[in-house]
Amino acid sequence: MATQRAHKAARLMISPSVILLLAWMIIPLGTTIYFSFLRYNILTPPASWTGFENYYYFLTDPAFIPALVNTLVLVLGVLAITTIGGILLALLLNMEFWGQGIVRILVISPFFVMPTVSALVWKNMFMNPVNGLFAHLFRAFGLQPVDFLSTLPLLSITIMVAWAWLPFATLILLTALQSLDSEQMEAAEMDGAGWLSRFIYLTLPHLTRSITVVVLIQTIFLLAVFAEIYVTTAGGPGYASTNIPFMIYNVSLKQFDAGMGAAGGVIAVIIANIVAFFLMRAVGKNLEL
Repeated sequence: MATQRAHKAARLMISPSVILLLAWMIIPLGTTIYFSFLRYNILTPPASWTGFENYYYFLTDPAFIPALVNTLVLVLGVLAITTIGGILLALLLNMEFWGQGIVRILVISPFFVMPTVSALVWKNMFMNPVNGLFAHLFRAFGLQPVDFLSTLPLLSITIMVAWAWLPFATLILLTALQSLDSEQMEAAEMDGAGWLSRFIYLTLPHLTRSITVVVLIQTIFLLAVFAEIYVTTAGGPGYASTNIPFMIYNVSLKQFDAGMGAAGGVIAVIIANIVAFFLMRAVGKNLEL
């Protein structure tokens, strides 16, 4: 009886937070779904009911397929860089050396830089074809500087986003690495196992769950990358660096088509949920191992 009362009291105390969270999520989503069925141009109200017409026009827009491909390429590219780089940096930072704490802080610090600021830094200080650091390095080796944002826009944005997310992956993997049983590693070394064998058969399996968590969390956020594209390439040249969020921005705030933009938002949520579903299944399988 006392346990039931405690459970009821706990539910009562937590219910305001749950209700607030549901309202915070459901009201904007419901409003977006409602607007997605309207023909509503911001400059020429009022709105009129149009059914699934907005979804049809969004999915058949010439920019949709390039935007979808760019979104997936961007996500996969950043995940590859941050996962591999995070493992290497975690292994390095796990070693004992002088100034280890300062180096860890410096490695993690890019994660706290705002996306807009980091994009401006990369655009003006590193990738500027005239005065950027890369341009000076190319000239030092007798090569012609490359305008990365014009010739390799998607790769440039992938590098920017990966630079910002690499500290997150490093921090998670470093935490997991520090929980690795040192006695097991020492026993394997005494049995004659080399560093590569120890890494493949001991370290990497131990990091599997943390890698899965890194991939899951990063994917959810990478599907919504916008600031880096807006500040640097504006989705160009053409559709070369346009992703789904930037396409929604163009439709909603440049073409003033709120209905089609809302339909794009719903489609983006569906895509994100599909990706999250498969990633959650992968997480569940790893946790069962």
